[in-house]
Amino acid sequence: MLHAAEAHAYLGEGRECERALVGAERHLEHAHGADAAHDLFSPTHLGRLAGSCYLTLGNYRKAEQLLTQTAAELHDRRKSRAIVLGNLALAWMRHGDLDAALNAFNDAVNELHGTRGGGGMNIVFRAARELRPWRNEPAVQEAQDRLMALMEAA
Repeated sequence: MLHAAEAHAYLGEGRECERALVGAERHLEHAHGADAAHDLFSPTHLGRLAGSCYLTLGNYRKAEQLLTQTAAELHDRRKSRAIVLGNLALAWMRHGDLDAALNAFNDAVNELHGTRGGGGMNIVFRAARELRPWRNEPAVQEAQDRLMALMEAA
């Protein structure tokens, strides 16, 4: 249901996305250790995918709330944390808060130094492209240089 919500978000179907998110939350509330797929479940799945949905739908405030909370909960899952932080950087950028966007962007790059996760790389490079309007800002140049240094070290 989470992936169905994400598909609805990509199609711009906000109501259907919300319904799928509510349905997923209901299902996840009833998850327990005896479920066959319990080992695949993470308590951060809902926040991670819901944040992505709201980002796609253009509800940046809601995306920021969910992604900020989810990033704080993801301590031992660095690949997932890089994805969440990359999406958070995009949400802050699209909302117009460059400082917050750069903080999330730099945190995502830090996570990628340890994981080199493909999903995180894709999102962080998307965020780097969206930083173009601010490319003359020294902090943006520094952040993009850090990303290039990550690639150079690979």
